[in-house]
Amino acid sequence: MSKKLRISILFNEPVVSDVDIKNLIAEDGQLRRDPDALLKKAAAEKHRKSSKSAPALDLSEVGVLDEMDDIKKALDSLGYRTTIVNVNSEIFRLIDYLRADRPDVIFNLVECVENESLMEMNVAALYELLKIPYTGAGPLALGTALNKPRVKEILTYHGIRTPEYQVFRPEDRIVLKEGMTFPLIVKPSHEDGSVGISDRSIVSSAAELRRQVRAVHAEFQQPALVEQYIEGRELNVAILGAVHPRVLPVSEIDFSGLPSDMHKIVSYEAKWMHGTAAYVGTRGVCPAKLTARQEAEIRKSALAAYHLIGCRDYARVDFRLTTDGVPYVLEVNPNPDISATAGFARSARTSGLSYPETVGAIVDSALERWNQQ
Repeated sequence: MSKKLRISILFNEPVVSDVDIKNLIAEDGQLRRDPDALLKKAAAEKHRKSSKSAPALDLSEVGVLDEMDDIKKALDSLGYRTTIVNVNSEIFRLIDYLRADRPDVIFNLVECVENESLMEMNVAALYELLKIPYTGAGPLALGTALNKPRVKEILTYHGIRTPEYQVFRPEDRIVLKEGMTFPLIVKPSHEDGSVGISDRSIVSSAAELRRQVRAVHAEFQQPALVEQYIEGRELNVAILGAVHPRVLPVSEIDFSGLPSDMHKIVSYEAKWMHGTAAYVGTRGVCPAKLTARQEAEIRKSALAAYHLIGCRDYARVDFRLTTDGVPYVLEVNPNPDISATAGFARSARTSGLSYPETVGAIVDSALERWNQQ
């Protein structure tokens, strides 16, 4: 395949309240400064001001800048002609650009529009309408994956284990159904990247449950998802490809570095806030040490979930493994973080793929399925 294809890496500039990102990105979308340096500085400042609440700056969105820079370097090294385009929540400008420039392939990193995560599916739908090949999941899969209760309904219907759950809307009485027992974990229903998840998300009493459910309602204006908390190990399964998807080596999140008084979960701090105890105390390990039977079941369940949600090109499926070795699917993540230091890239390296080869395989997968339409 010719490596002279024109690839546009599309992203949406993060919406921030008190940190100026604009000096990081030029008018043409090219990076002016090291994004990781900004991440660390912003996280440290936010943690200094308040270690009890999520920062006004959503670091899960800012993280796309690091990812974008890594992907561009990888594509450049493979010989593609790449450009970076900042959607900047200006949809009509995006339409004009796509009609006028019409790239051969879009590497889609748009995760939200005007700070609304659910809008990412509509941007993918725009690519579909304009018939431009693009990487990653389609609009239906993106929208489905951001509806955590719906994902759990689909998995349960098809016999894939997922923790027992209950959804509370603002108007609902906060009363547990039969079979739900403490401890529980409370999450926003329509977020990703561990947004809204902290050490306080684990609740062990009715009073704590009410407090955390109401906090989700107040902060995110969406239903609260309450899940049975599973004590055990956390595993991630990266999958690469569409026509012939490949399950990469299983990775584990090692919580041994966390303080003894912290819950063993991948919180927002653990994932994004450089320098915090949660961030420093968690690390990825690949391959995970599993029995042959455990690994086979996890890989089978991950691939089934990948297909059921409609993922393609690349995705990550997160699991909890109980103390007696039973796996449960927590989430299905289409278009996960594939920056060079992320878990997906770690699993790919363990399988023998370099970072540029991993990024190139995603582009190849998108073109292969597009050509088969």
